[in-house]
Amino acid sequence: METINKESKSSNVENLNGKAAVSKIRDMVDSSSLCFFQTEVSFDENQSARPMSIQKSDDDGTLWFLSAVDSAKNAEINSNPRARLFFQKPSSMEFLELQGKAKITQDKEMIYELWDSLAKNWFPKGKDDPRISVIKFTPQAGHYWDTKHGAGLAGAKMLFGMITGKKVDVGVEGELKV
Repeated sequence: METINKESKSSNVENLNGKAAVSKIRDMVDSSSLCFFQTEVSFDENQSARPMSIQKSDDDGTLWFLSAVDSAKNAEINSNPRARLFFQKPSSMEFLELQGKAKITQDKEMIYELWDSLAKNWFPKGKDDPRISVIKFTPQAGHYWDTKHGAGLAGAKMLFGMITGKKVDVGVEGELKV
């Protein structure tokens, strides 16, 4: 992609910092509350990812999840708090990767705040299930990829480029620094 970016006459790289980066995160989370949550396990350098549902996003970009105390994910976070989240919004061809730190707590007030009826599928004893924990994910950096005008127009532009052999400007990407 870097070679393509250098060849392009119009810049399709827009790095975002601070509030702009948090706004990008919250926009993606608001439209797609599902992500892949990847932990980095320090003892053997394996990495494990699983789909997770975000329960809440804060104004500073912090993301909150419910998780089982006895899950492999929690054991991995206890071993190494570094984590990555991967998002996709297929309808508009937007993608986001976040890097940050995860922290586990069993704060009852936060459990009650994050609780929803779907959580009962994993915690049948309800809000007071002793297996419930909260994961707080604090983003530090990331990368995003967006189409500028939605998936339909991006597809048409790519088709035009394929037919004409000309490079077309279909999107924007950039680094995020929170």
